Amino acid sequence: MDISKKIAELKQDPEFAANVGMVLIHNGVVRGWSRGTRDEVTGIEIKADHDKIEAIRKEHEQMEGIYKIVTHANEGVLKPGDDVLFLIVAGDIRENVKACLASLLDRVKAEAFSKKEIFA
Repeated sequence: MDISKKIAELKQDPEFAANVGMVLIHNGVVRGWSRGTRDEVTGIEIKADHDKIEAIRKEHEQMEGIYKIVTHANEGVLKPGDDVLFLIVAGDIRENVKACLASLLDRVKAEAFSKKEIFA
């Protein structure tokens, strides 16, 4: 996903300026080490439940002050540095947008992703 292009598309919406004062972005990438042990990893196998991600996205888009949410998840065997997950949250004020992104990220990672690290 091209984040700049996607934000430019969102801004083309005639209602964008009337409803958005902040856009926050999450760009998750594959680490070169395991979170638990810090052992080196050469890759990670990701499986994403796209239906669950969409359900979580729709739920969060109903939160106070949230105008639009865009999600994009990559799957398969990815190597360190590869993009895994993009989340874009556009909304009215900082407090609403920050809270939404934090909750969205935590829910998507906990409920819609599985991963298997590949060690060196």
